[in-house]
Amino acid sequence: MDASPDPAQMRRTFRRTRLGLPVMATAAALVLTSCGPRNTDEILRGGVPANTNLPDATTLPPEAIRTVARRDFGWRLIYHPGSAPPNADGRAAAALCGLESRRVARVAPAPLTYPTDDPGTRMIDIFCA
Repeated sequence: MDASPDPAQMRRTFRRTRLGLPVMATAAALVLTSCGPRNTDEILRGGVPANTNLPDATTLPPEAIRTVARRDFGWRLIYHPGSAPPNADGRAAAALCGLESRRVARVAPAPLTYPTDDPGTRMIDIFCA
């Protein structure tokens, strides 16, 4: 018995693997790129890019910022006034409304739900027009 492979069978196998290589390389590239970070072109309500560094956008020092959140009415900011510069409310309001290319309508103090959780903090609601 001769164990040598059939030449026609070898040509079919070679042709199949040669054409399959680009397809498999493309599939591998798609799989590998899908594991990376998600697209950062998402836009939040009000037209704010999702990748915006909100504590940085408020122009307040990072140690003063506790929470920055986009709400239906505008923005809610919780910060520590002892670590913030003078006129922190106005500066933060102007910066946050500026992210939406809108002007500040008003800044209203909001009561803290649990003031003992982070003593000395202040919560404000920022309404953009």
